[in-house]
Amino acid sequence: MKHAVVLLSGGLDSATTLAMARAQGYVTYALSFDYGQRHAAELEAARKVAASLGVKEHRVVKIDNGIFAGSALTDKIEVPKGRSAKEIGDGIPVTYVPARNTLFLAHALAWAETIPAGHIFLGVNAIDYSGYPDCRPEFIAMFEMLANLGTKAAIEGMRFQIHAPLIKMSKAQIICQARDLGVDLALTHSCYDPLPDGRACGQCDSCQLRRSGFREANLADPIPYAAA
Repeated sequence: MKHAVVLLSGGLDSATTLAMARAQGYVTYALSFDYGQRHAAELEAARKVAASLGVKEHRVVKIDNGIFAGSALTDKIEVPKGRSAKEIGDGIPVTYVPARNTLFLAHALAWAETIPAGHIFLGVNAIDYSGYPDCRPEFIAMFEMLANLGTKAAIEGMRFQIHAPLIKMSKAQIICQARDLGVDLALTHSCYDPLPDGRACGQCDSCQLRRSGFREANLADPIPYAAA
């Protein structure tokens, strides 16, 4: 049996990645993080997605958000709303969380070595999220190198592979892939600044990318939005 740790935020991309890992025959272990994020509703979404896709185990790791300063997802900084596609793709956004994917992957690597599981999946995407330095193919390749240099398991012969199957896919392609794999996208949560009742704001970068993807895929988005 092949075993894999899958980073699961509860969003559309990570849910699709989990489904892809399962479709490839992996026994999946889902790993989510409570790091004081503004969009904490994603953790409940992650639990629902993990249950719906039949993971072997789902863990939620708590990280002190005091180490994440200067991000609109963890600090009292306004989440950008209503930005154009050009603005979204220009520079590193204020929603960047310092070294977040590095920390997430380090936790995933530790769990993978413990299980043991030679595979780690994450749903980063270099097309829609080109502004995030820790979503680039170069970053994934370097972390895989690190994993195989700095772990007992690798030194003793178990090679780790970091899989980022969505890295070159458009949002519409990801949505179609999720549909084909039977992912219940009504369970997913993408919004950076949800309303108290849980509805997505509809105007943040993540909401706009998601909505645009559904339009391009000619499919209806099953989640409710506060703004049209």
